[in-house]
Amino acid sequence: MRKPDRLELANLPTPIWSLDGMDYCRENARLFMKRDDFTGFEMGGNKVRKLEYALKQGMDQGAEVFITCGGIQSNHVRAVASAAALFSRKAHLVLSGSDMQPDGNYFLDLLFGASVQFVSEEDYKYRRQQLMEEIRASYTRRGIQAYILPEGASNGIGFFGYYQAYEEIMMQERLLREPFDTICVAVGSGGTYAGLYAANEMYGCRKRIVGFNIYDKNADAEMQIAGIIEEGLRVGGCRNRISYDRIHIVYDYVGEGYGITSSQVMDFIHKTALQTGILLDPVNTGKALYGVVSELYKRNPLLTGNVLYIHTGGQFGIFPQKNRFCL
Repeated sequence: MRKPDRLELANLPTPIWSLDGMDYCRENARLFMKRDDFTGFEMGGNKVRKLEYALKQGMDQGAEVFITCGGIQSNHVRAVASAAALFSRKAHLVLSGSDMQPDGNYFLDLLFGASVQFVSEEDYKYRRQQLMEEIRASYTRRGIQAYILPEGASNGIGFFGYYQAYEEIMMQERLLREPFDTICVAVGSGGTYAGLYAANEMYGCRKRIVGFNIYDKNADAEMQIAGIIEEGLRVGGCRNRISYDRIHIVYDYVGEGYGITSSQVMDFIHKTALQTGILLDPVNTGKALYGVVSELYKRNPLLTGNVLYIHTGGQFGIFPQKNRFCL
């Protein structure tokens, strides 16, 4: 498959750590962590891999403004705001909810000079694409070229970020001499999972790719992921057909919904920080790794052998919830 051109923004390859010796393992499984939170700081986490491709496409089209959307603590939105500032462009952000005291990612959005437009949760759910199109049209009328990035940069161009990440993992397996049987990742907008799954199928590796939904327990993540993959294959000029029968999404750890974190997950984040020095966030990685460890304890047959969890970053999201920790 032909990969599009990209910018080089991320610090790659990101390291893989063994979590041996911690109480996250069981007899027939070893847990590893790929530190994609090390891709950078302002643009760190999984989003920058997708933005390398999406921003390149937008800049090639002459974009002066990048329009995107997300929750008020969206890591993707913060990464877009940072990247726009880096390239002397502007970011226009459509955020779900209402204005609040700036903190975490939202504080950084403003620090990077982004324009912010708040919309109701209902409008965000059903009209966010229309709203972004209207914003782009308003810029066009002023003679300004604007480029829309969907939620999480999860589309056919952003797909290549984690297709490439899978190739990076293959290279690291050879160096580490540690083949992975299962790769686990948080699933929100679906683009990260889509790239990993497609590469696994295209290379015929037969690993288990297991996603932990942190977004919406009623979402049809499988259909969403398949749509992103199909679009990505078209962008890459690939006519190969792949099977979607091996998509595995776990919905049991969404809790009350996106950005709503249970006391059990908060305790887990605290415990992980104490035992490992690794910082998770309440929105994505805390829920997902809590799910991985819970399924390991349950002896889920999908999580056997060498299990690689991808830490997708987002630690700024912990600061608005700092009062929930007993320190």
